[in-house]
Amino acid sequence: MQVTFKGCYTVRPNEPTWCGRLSLSEWDQIGTITHVPTIYFYRHPSSSQQNSSYDDDSSIITTTLKDSLSRVLVPFYPLAGRLHWIGKGRFELDCNGRGVHFIEAESSYTLDDLGDFSPSPEYNYLVPTVDYTLPIHELPLVLVQLTRFKCGGFSISLTISHAVADGPSALHFISEWSRFARSSSLGSIGGDESSSSSSSSCSLQTVPFLDKKVFRAGEPPLFALAPCHHYSHTQFNHPPLLLGQSDNIEERKKKTTVAMLKLSKKQVEKLRKIANESWNRPSRSYTRYETVTGHVWRSASKARGHEKDQPTALGVCVDSRSRMQPPLPKGYFGNATLDVTASSLAGDLMSKPLGYASSKIREAIEKVTDEYVRSGIEFLKNQEDLTRFQDLHAIGSDKGPFYGNPNLGVVSWLTLPIYGLDFGWGKEVYMGPGTHDFDGDSLLLPGPDGDGSLVVAICLQVVHMEAFKKHFYEDILQESSQD
Repeated sequence: MQVTFKGCYTVRPNEPTWCGRLSLSEWDQIGTITHVPTIYFYRHPSSSQQNSSYDDDSSIITTTLKDSLSRVLVPFYPLAGRLHWIGKGRFELDCNGRGVHFIEAESSYTLDDLGDFSPSPEYNYLVPTVDYTLPIHELPLVLVQLTRFKCGGFSISLTISHAVADGPSALHFISEWSRFARSSSLGSIGGDESSSSSSSSCSLQTVPFLDKKVFRAGEPPLFALAPCHHYSHTQFNHPPLLLGQSDNIEERKKKTTVAMLKLSKKQVEKLRKIANESWNRPSRSYTRYETVTGHVWRSASKARGHEKDQPTALGVCVDSRSRMQPPLPKGYFGNATLDVTASSLAGDLMSKPLGYASSKIREAIEKVTDEYVRSGIEFLKNQEDLTRFQDLHAIGSDKGPFYGNPNLGVVSWLTLPIYGLDFGWGKEVYMGPGTHDFDGDSLLLPGPDGDGSLVVAICLQVVHMEAFKKHFYEDILQESSQD
């Protein structure tokens, strides 16, 4: 894809904001601390009856986005800051108002050239690139790229540091930004300077809660842990290696590919029926996540040709906001999602019915209680160095947890408000993950039509993908026929 970069700007909060060092919680400082990209595609504004007056004025889009971004960065001022290492794998957030990067680009493609918008290497040109060779205190926490296509359509992509925002927090920021853009005098029909006072008074739907003391951020441990205590928090252990290997360096190097696999509502319901009736009937029906993720886990082990005694781990991301006592304040901004692991032998996954895999996933999820979260914080506060708990594979490191072969990570976006993002020119025609190229990295997304369907976005090694697709769909038919 030919993409021409037209400019890069720094967008700062349009009002003075608090400056100083903000302590981060332990959950902010472990796991993925790199940037996570998402992308939204939009048709030409003239295709919207509400905005037909902007048929030829594409600069309106840029100006509206930059103006609204500068205003929304006032309440979300931590995103305009920079991370600052304080040693031993720990860092703080320097709220200094240095701003976010906003990139303008043009593409020779049309939206139709992108087909079904499945993630591909082409997306690398549509998503901002983060230069991790720079010191961390020079890296923006948010980068935005606006790319205009030859047809008049455009994409808005964001990449946001996971060290300051998990999925719910990132979407909170993005949705508030879109509301500010819609309210802007520049983004409304007949807008003029006389309406600017009302646009600047746009209020937040949910105010971000920025006080991280709810997770005792920056405070010392309450008590010292015994040397053996780490066994109660096995999610912090590195996942297993392939049998016969002493490291995962070679697995990290292997070429990967991405597939977007759709499941209809009927197929999802069929899988849930199989899971609920095939293994020690649960007292509460398995959720869509527990069912479909179990199916993905089994299919991956089959496609990878695992030995029966191959240990395999599944990374599960659990939102602790409603699991805390009391629940976290509405709008808590930061990382409140915890990675826990479900474990099994590949032979058990492949030979036992789907309900077995779903039951292992439920066991992992149900571990996440208030006590579990707080004891995890104490465990991490007692660690001399947090480096080994940080997933740095995104920047070419061979250290940190690796959820590629023989493991898997499945993140759910099923309950997140990922669709319907309107900046003032109509809702997106497609939304999805940006670059997505790490073995074992997968997402569950709701179907865009709201018809109960699901989409599995999964990245696997090229040598395993076709076999995975085969098992993914054929096993549904085979297991249903045995019902």
